[in-house]
Order: sequence, then structure tokens, then C-alpha cells
Amino acid sequence: MSKKINIKRQILLPIAAAGLLLSTASFQNDFFEIAKQIEIFTEMYKQLNMNYVDDTNPADLMDNAIEGMMEGLDPYTVYWTEQEVEKSKINRRGSYTGIGANVRTFDNKITIIEPWKDYPADKAGLKAGDEIIEIDGVKIADYKENAGDLLQGSEGTELTLKYTRQGKTSTATLKREGVEVKAVPFYEMATPDIGYLVLSKFNEKASRETKAAIKELQEKGAKKVILDLRGNPGGLLSEAVNVSNLFIPKGKLITSTQSVVAKYNKTYLTKRSEEFEGMPVAVLINGRSASASEIVSGSIQDYDRGVIIGARSFGKGLVQRPKPLSYGTQVKITISRYYTPSGRCIQALDYWNRDENGDAVRTKKEDYKAFKTVNSGRTVYDGGGVEPDISLETAAYSPITTALLKENSIFDYATDYYYKHQYNSIDEIQFTDADFQDFVSWIEKRGFEFETVTESAFAKAYQSATNEELDDDIKTSYDTMLEAIKKAKKKEVIDKKAELKSLLTDEIVKRYFYKEGLYNYQIKYNPEIRTAIEVLNDEGKYNRILK
Repeated sequence: MSKKINIKRQILLPIAAAGLLLSTASFQNDFFEIAKQIEIFTEMYKQLNMNYVDDTNPADLMDNAIEGMMEGLDPYTVYWTEQEVEKSKINRRGSYTGIGANVRTFDNKITIIEPWKDYPADKAGLKAGDEIIEIDGVKIADYKENAGDLLQGSEGTELTLKYTRQGKTSTATLKREGVEVKAVPFYEMATPDIGYLVLSKFNEKASRETKAAIKELQEKGAKKVILDLRGNPGGLLSEAVNVSNLFIPKGKLITSTQSVVAKYNKTYLTKRSEEFEGMPVAVLINGRSASASEIVSGSIQDYDRGVIIGARSFGKGLVQRPKPLSYGTQVKITISRYYTPSGRCIQALDYWNRDENGDAVRTKKEDYKAFKTVNSGRTVYDGGGVEPDISLETAAYSPITTALLKENSIFDYATDYYYKHQYNSIDEIQFTDADFQDFVSWIEKRGFEFETVTESAFAKAYQSATNEELDDDIKTSYDTMLEAIKKAKKKEVIDKKAELKSLLTDEIVKRYFYKEGLYNYQIKYNPEIRTAIEVLNDEGKYNRILK
């Protein structure tokens, strides 16, 4: 009887959802089809739960149905549980209570990615690469929910962690603290008259912190500024407009959004006077600069307001908006595409057109459309992120580099490197060609665990052959092909030495001297920052690029 009551409660959700859908004006032309499909779904859901041969879990069935519904859409349209809604609020606010560390939760493991200086994890001696195996007696391997949530709690409360490091198990007791996640984690003078600041995310404090940092740099003598957006995944669209407004006059278009739903077709103009009028600007971007980062860099480029340096940005030209659902849950829906002031849509992947493997089609370079910048009429292109005015291979993210990052090869090598080398200052760290060769050998010993897109496609084809009992006929050819791919991967790793050395150096420096040490190191040695300084110091070159 209790099971049937539970089922009835679960059925109320899609019925309530139907009422919401039917009251939404944007669906007015599809009322009948929507109502019909929801009725079919509700009946099927009820029949499965009441009549299936084995016990079913209504919640699991519904979760699978939701995932299936969204599978063919873009990856940014997602369902959020109550916990995920709360995480979203934390990201916007830029503050939470926890241990003060960036962690990765994957495959029933929690790995410390980066302990933040002087926060509880750091005070307790935790290091990047430590794997947490138990929290307050709860074994992570047995925990079915997101184990990372166990690290958060009320300020001042204690927790005991058991973790492994280099094969040894240790215990640490921490006391949770309020953690402030700054939008601008670092700013400093790069030269006597050039300021440098890192804008790492677009939360509610982004424009306020950016403005305050530049003003403080001005007081130290800054007449020009480097705005570092590398690795910035985006955030609030409103804050992207406000940051752009610091360099672009009042009343100027920063971005427009277009949708099949008329109410989402909007234009976003600057509302205030330009804060730093005439100040020369260099903006750094790379393949992990996305969304709001691309709005800022794209608008600065389109108004010929500054020089863009680095590598083509990620290419996320889609806008999401969270919509509330029952029981504190939400669905974050892609509602529109955004366009830069020149009219460019820089979305790189077309999720509405798929290849034979079901993957989104990437816009080809030959299909990019040309546009003109607003003031100088320079040619810029759409189709795949913001293309820098000055491209550097050290800032690039090639497919092989992306594969290595995805498999944590760079992170894991840096962990091994850290425990084998000792440094007392950032100037001692120089990742040499010999070190890089050691990295290549290290990957080879691991058996090139990282998987390329090509390997994945071949593996799927071979699995199909196995299912059809054709594998005996093609096994030799398949093994030969895998060996050829392995050799090609090694060659590709060596060919991408510049970009990989840059990423490895950054990860290693961070292990010894935290993020602050990394930024200080980059000011001295990073190729993109050195190029930005060179351009800002050469007024003629700066103007030639923009005019």
C-alpha cells in the first residue's frame, strides 16, 4: 500500500508540470501536442511502476526520463536538484562555508585539486593530489550522493578526514570557515606603468572588484592595464555588461540575445559613463575563456577598444536562465543565443545538427562569416569563439592537450614532480626540455591512458563488431591500428610541447607557492603576459593593430 501512495505522489509531479506548461504563452501553438504527450507519459509512468516484473524505484525512473529528455539538447540545459540550486546561489554570491579548497568528486573519489592559502584545508596540511577516503567516519566509496557536500556545513563545526598521499593514509581534523571566492583573486603592477589583474569568474562581485582593482593599480602608477580572462568560464551576463562598461562609453550595445521566444530577444547597453576612458587595454583569453568572458573580450574587440591576446576562446554563445520547479528544484534552460556588437554569434558547436556518432557539429573555419568592427572597420569572424588579435601557441588547447587534461595527466604528473623536487622561490622553477621529455616518458609508462576522439570512435566500432561476432576477423587490424594511434599520440604530445610546457609549469608552480605565487611567476615569465607588456609598451604597434 505504501508503494502505491508513493507512486501517486510521484505522478502528481508530471500532472503539475502539465498545468505549468499549458499556462505558458510560448507554448500556445502546441497546447494539444504537449497535453497529449504528457498524458501518455503519465500513464506509461504509472503502468511501469505498478506492473513491472521487478520492484522499480519511481525516483530513478523519473531521473532517467529527465536525462533522456535532455540528452538531445545542448549540455547547458540541465535539471538541478535542491543541492545544485544551492550551489548555483553560492557561485553567484562568491561565498560559502567549508574547508577552503577546490576539490574534484568523481568515481566515488574526492581529490584535493587546490587548497587555498590560510584556509582550513591548508592549515591542516592538505595538499593537491590528496585523495579523501573518509569524512567523519563516512567512507566515500560507499556514499551514494555527492560526497563533496559532506565538506560543507555550519561555520565553526569540526570534521575529521582520512586521506591517502603517495600510498600512505593519514588523518586530519579541520574546522569549517566562511570562504570568500573572489572574482578578482590577484592584481599587481607588471611594470612601473602597466597594471595586471586576473578576473576569474563573473559572480555578483565581478565588476565591483575589477573597478576597485584597477583604481588601486592607478594609484600605484598604472596608465595601462592587462585584463586576464584565461580560464574564466563565465557567469552572470549582467556582470559581463558591467565589466565591459568600465572600458566602453554609456549607451553602447554590448550584446544582444535572439530566441524563437520573443520575450528573450533583448539588447544590453552600457548604463554608465566609461570608467577608464582612454586607458590602453590588453585582454588575455584562451580555450577555457567562455560565455561572459567572450562577451567582454568580444565587445572590447568589436569597439577596437583593446588588443586581444592568446588563443581562440571556447565558443559558448548560448544564454541560460533557471526556471523554478516543484520542491526547490530548477531546470536551467538555454533560452537564446547572444551576439557581439558587430553581429557575431561565436557559438562553436551546433547541438541541433549531429554527426554520425551523435556528436554536435563544430563550425568549420571555411564557414566562418566576416564582420566589421564598429570604429575601425577591422575584419573579425564568427563561428567558433573570439579569435585573438595576436595568437600564441602557448595559450592554445589542442585536442591532445584537452585529452591530457580530461584524464588528469598534467595534474597527476605535477603531483609526482612536487614530491621529487624542492624549491624555495618561484624564480628557481624552470620546467626544462629535459623535464618535458620526462613527462613524455611518464605518459608512455602509463600506457597513454588518455583517450582521443579517434580512439573512442574506433572502440565503439570494434564493440559493434564484437556484438556481431566479427571481432575475430578484424582483431589483428584493430590491434595494429591502436598501435599506430599510440605512436601518433606520442608524436602529437611532442609537437604540442609549447602549450603543454606552459600548462605543466603553471600546475607545478601552484603546488609550491599557491595561486598568488603562480600569478607572480606568470608576470615574470608567461609568454602571453610578456607579449601583452610588449604591445602596451609599443604605442605604434598597439594603434596599428586597432586601426
